[in-house]
Amino acid sequence: MPTSNRINFTKETIEAIAPPEKGRVTYHDTNKKASGLQLRVTSTGTKTFCVFRRMNGGNPDRVTLGRFPLMTLEQARKQAALISASIANGDNPAEVKRAHKAEPTFGELFDEYIERHAKPNKRTWEEDVQRFNQYLKKPLASKKIKAVDRNSLSTLHGDITNAGHPTVANRVLALVSSVFGWAINAGRADANPASGLRRNREKSRDRFLQGDEIPRFFTALAAEENPTIRDYFLLSLLTGMRRSNVLSMEWKDIHLARAEWRIERTKNGEAMTVPLPPEAIRVLEERKTKKKDSDKFVFPGTGKKGHLVEPKSGWERVLSRANLSNLRIHDLRRTLGSWQAKTGSSLVIIGKTLGHKNVATTQIYARLDSDPIRESVNKAVEAIMQAATTPISSSTDIADNFSSKS
Repeated sequence: MPTSNRINFTKETIEAIAPPEKGRVTYHDTNKKASGLQLRVTSTGTKTFCVFRRMNGGNPDRVTLGRFPLMTLEQARKQAALISASIANGDNPAEVKRAHKAEPTFGELFDEYIERHAKPNKRTWEEDVQRFNQYLKKPLASKKIKAVDRNSLSTLHGDITNAGHPTVANRVLALVSSVFGWAINAGRADANPASGLRRNREKSRDRFLQGDEIPRFFTALAAEENPTIRDYFLLSLLTGMRRSNVLSMEWKDIHLARAEWRIERTKNGEAMTVPLPPEAIRVLEERKTKKKDSDKFVFPGTGKKGHLVEPKSGWERVLSRANLSNLRIHDLRRTLGSWQAKTGSSLVIIGKTLGHKNVATTQIYARLDSDPIRESVNKAVEAIMQAATTPISSSTDIADNFSSKS
């Protein structure tokens, strides 16, 4: 064991240093090529290289390099030389390292984004959390935000795309861009590495229930053994509202006498009053007769949200019974808009019905009817129900069929 704290560091001399009985002892390298290199040894036997130098401001400071033997003596001396050169150039490596340590990781930044921005402003914030957990947590969460660069994001986007999910890849990139956009405004980041990155071209989806598919769909719904799931699909079709809104529908927002449903905040951040067609009223009235006093939601659930979560297995059962393919739950929303166009409603009416913020979003329905006229959503629902009830005599019969099985 060395008799002095000032020794010429070698692998052998460092290995020979015994830990002190308590506290910490600092040893100084006498090698002239490694000015300021130190080794701090604790009572537990930990040996850590560091550099202790007077900075340009006149005050001495210490920069930790790494632990021996994971960091070799040669590596420590090279790092010490680089730090000396950095000081000569007017930098303060200790300040740089402290700033880096204080810099948040992308995971920490995302948590801030969710708590301070998404939860207060986005009904779909839980979808952001799901995307983060599925696609961003593993590759990015532990990275400092300045280490999240365009190259790493481009690679991630490509990996998700090559896995067969080009649209999801775009959504993930958009989420990263939103996080950094918020961070810049909040003074937490200086730049948005996702800005301007090339996205995949997306083909607008125009799948909806055709006339010959509707009877099969309603027959499959009638056979669904879970009335909550069945009614959720039916009201999604009859109202044309987004899945998240229908899933979280609350009784306090339903006004049966006025045939209205008030949504306080839609996806675009605005409130909306949804007209309820008679068929939707029937379903709601029947559900209300069987609701518990404690039921807050129209579609109660047993999870922490308190309401039904998207019933993927139930949807698969319905599609299987109806012999339907390439149909998503969101396509029920598109079905109402499509049948509005087929029965003569204008794009303005369709857009207002579905809560679109701009007409461009509604242009997809223009392909379905070249000469739309202004009509109400009830006309479209009536046409859907007439198609569904063939050869049943009236839409009332089919609605009563559904209500009787609740």
